[in-house]
Amino acid sequence: MKKIFLCGFLSFTLGLFTVETVLADQHAGLVDNDTDRLRVGLVLGGGGARGGAHIGVLKELEALRIPVDAITGTSMGAIIGGLYASGVSTDELEEIVATMDWSRGLSNQPDRDDLSFRRREDNTDFPIGVELGFRDGELKAPQGAVQGHHLDLILRDLTRHVDQVDEFDDLPIPFRAIASDVGSGEKYVMSSGDLALAIRASMSVPAAFDPVMIDDRLLVDGGLVGNLPVDVVRGMDVDVVIAVNVEFPLYPKEELDSVLTITEQMFTILIRTETQRQIKTLAEDDVLIEPDLGLFASTDFGNIADTIEPGAAATREQSNKLDSLSVDEQAYAAWQQSKAKPEPIGDDLKFVRVRNDSRLSDDTLQSMLTVEPGDSIDTSVLTYEADQLFGLQIFEKVGYKLIDEGVGVGVEFDAKEKDWGPTYLRFGVSLEDNIEGDTRFNIRTRITRPAINRFGGEWRTDLQLGTDPGLFTELYQPMSETSRLFVSPALEFRTENFNAFVDGDALSRLRLSEFTASLDVGTQIGDFAEFRVGLYRGDGEADIKVGAPGTGIPDYQSGGFRAALRIDTVDDPFWPREGVLGEFRYQAARESLGDDADVDTASARFDIARSRGKNTIVVGGAYATTLEGDGGPRDNFPLGGLLRLSGLEQGQVSGKHLALARLLYFRRVGETAGGLFDVPVYLGASLEAGNTWQNRDDIKFDNALINGSLFGGLNTFFGPLYLAVGFGEGGETSYYLSIGSLPF
Repeated sequence: MKKIFLCGFLSFTLGLFTVETVLADQHAGLVDNDTDRLRVGLVLGGGGARGGAHIGVLKELEALRIPVDAITGTSMGAIIGGLYASGVSTDELEEIVATMDWSRGLSNQPDRDDLSFRRREDNTDFPIGVELGFRDGELKAPQGAVQGHHLDLILRDLTRHVDQVDEFDDLPIPFRAIASDVGSGEKYVMSSGDLALAIRASMSVPAAFDPVMIDDRLLVDGGLVGNLPVDVVRGMDVDVVIAVNVEFPLYPKEELDSVLTITEQMFTILIRTETQRQIKTLAEDDVLIEPDLGLFASTDFGNIADTIEPGAAATREQSNKLDSLSVDEQAYAAWQQSKAKPEPIGDDLKFVRVRNDSRLSDDTLQSMLTVEPGDSIDTSVLTYEADQLFGLQIFEKVGYKLIDEGVGVGVEFDAKEKDWGPTYLRFGVSLEDNIEGDTRFNIRTRITRPAINRFGGEWRTDLQLGTDPGLFTELYQPMSETSRLFVSPALEFRTENFNAFVDGDALSRLRLSEFTASLDVGTQIGDFAEFRVGLYRGDGEADIKVGAPGTGIPDYQSGGFRAALRIDTVDDPFWPREGVLGEFRYQAARESLGDDADVDTASARFDIARSRGKNTIVVGGAYATTLEGDGGPRDNFPLGGLLRLSGLEQGQVSGKHLALARLLYFRRVGETAGGLFDVPVYLGASLEAGNTWQNRDDIKFDNALINGSLFGGLNTFFGPLYLAVGFGEGGETSYYLSIGSLPF
């Protein structure tokens, strides 16, 4: 009996030991193979800036030691989910969203520093941001307000470490991005290809962003058909789903009081219907996390970091269900190690090439690059180079991709021509009013046909209608594929209405009409300056519109040669905070070239802007002189108007010689909106000293006129808006309302 009892006891003990051994082995399997725990799939929904809450969710899942085995994401969820799946840490994600320049990333306007000199001219003269195209006899518009150049480069930089990964299952965490196929109306799941491009497609909000072409499919934001893609993650071999919904809530009926809010509600309902269907598929063990974001706007990227904590808080509220998915520290550390961020391949560039689909040759574009084979791989440098090509404004976007072709890693820049060209129209409006009945109003358009040949030739035509109608057409032709030298023939017809003053009193109103033909040769100096010399020939007349006969200017002929140097390094031509604007001209009128008299004149003007914080100082001046000869009143230099002796009327004083010095101060005092739509408002003052003289010997500081102004304004859709009052030392007061024109 004792033997039987002893054998039973030993058998029982051995069984317990065996069970414990098996359990220990299974626990060890969590560390080595992760085969015996529940596999977790994470679904990150779309919601614009509200999607920053996903970072808080991820941080809390890490704090709970919950391994994530698969991720699907839509729109902002694709950005956060794709980057996390590629190995980017939550701390890095938090820093990315907090420090990113979202206004730049979600716009299509190049930095002014990246613009070529001719495109800087467009930016100044035609400030309305809308550009239309003309193709096959029809006006064309872009497919989206933003083509995504800056955003594409940001995503390319953030995914540099997985550039060579083609299958998203090969990422540290398997990933799927969701987009909408606008051709079929179906959901499209991206499981391979270019991660940066897949993320970009998933967040291409229709009308706001251009669609993305992948696998011969035209793709837009996945929120239209799958904003919370639970069904997709189910197909990735997971046992439990954690779904994070950050959709904007429905407005209460009391707030549906405008077309805008009703339209927003309609789109929310459309997206919400599919989201609710996906939520209903969640099982009892699945977890739904819905951060309390209130009415936080999906466009408020400026405050996106504020959404992180609500995401973490909502995750903590689900801790009872989430605790069962937690593993011990050793197992979690092993999982984290296996999902570490890969090291990017390649140290230096083995080749550099450009591919483009315009008439420009690839060699012309490559000559504009500074990066060369042998340079170290630096994404900031590659982004700079892409921005420089984008600054030509011929392409809707310029991207790059690092490619391993067996000889090592090289870079290929891909420049995609605007699909609404090849002829482009820009627009401008100018309104000037002195609030005393003297008003000028003009509308203008610039028609540009760039890249007419492989050297980068360009045909530009300006048409202006209104108070001062005019027409200008110019051919700009570089000498070779790589040369900055150019030749430029042009024709111009212009009119101008102005007052003729005698001793400061307006005696008549004149209308000047002039036709000029010219031929220039010149060179571009970097992207910030242009120098040209040339010949010109013209005819002009001035009709008296108001006033007594004999107070006008006789008909005249012009002809001679001229030289001009123009410099533009300012960050904003209308409210410059940094940079220099300058122009230096020399003109030699000659009877032998058709002019009525031999007259030599020279002029210069400049403004230098410097800022600290919200405060800006602009120091500027102008000088013009008749060096030799006398061409009569038509060659006088006028002075007067806003920031040109602001207390005087425009052109109230004139003479053979002119000098002006001015000091401006303005301060950025606020914004008209928040988030992506910040519009700075400026208030400022100016102090000006200057005059005109008939004789150079009379130029003295003692007879300079001291004027000043108080002004305010902002940049609008139509260009800069200025409201100002000017003061003269003799008690003169002038008022100004200006829209779309440049006072500097």
